[in-house]
Amino acid sequence: MAVRVTAQLRPGVGPLTFTRLKWTSFTHSCVYTALLISAFAAGKPEPLTFVLGWTHGLLWIFMSLACITAARTRVVSLRLAVAVAVLGGIGPFFGSYEFIREQRKRVRAHAALK
Repeated sequence: MAVRVTAQLRPGVGPLTFTRLKWTSFTHSCVYTALLISAFAAGKPEPLTFVLGWTHGLLWIFMSLACITAARTRVVSLRLAVAVAVLGGIGPFFGSYEFIREQRKRVRAHAALK
């Protein structure tokens, strides 16, 4: 017999909110897209590629720590935190997709309560 436990997710704790994390994830995806274009289509112009690479790396570290903290405080789901922390280093699009997916899930759950 499987028992499903669902924890109520919160909109935010202090400065760590779902909306801020979502928009930071979208920004990270834009930086990563610019890095890919710079590195592969534009002939690796320096220092642009260097700056975009460091920005991507630092954003991934920040987003990983922030999403792990957000999962522990139930601001985001564990699935979303894992997508950002594990897959975000090679493609932050996974995290952005999970934010969209979770937002839609929250909207449906909120509508069902009404």
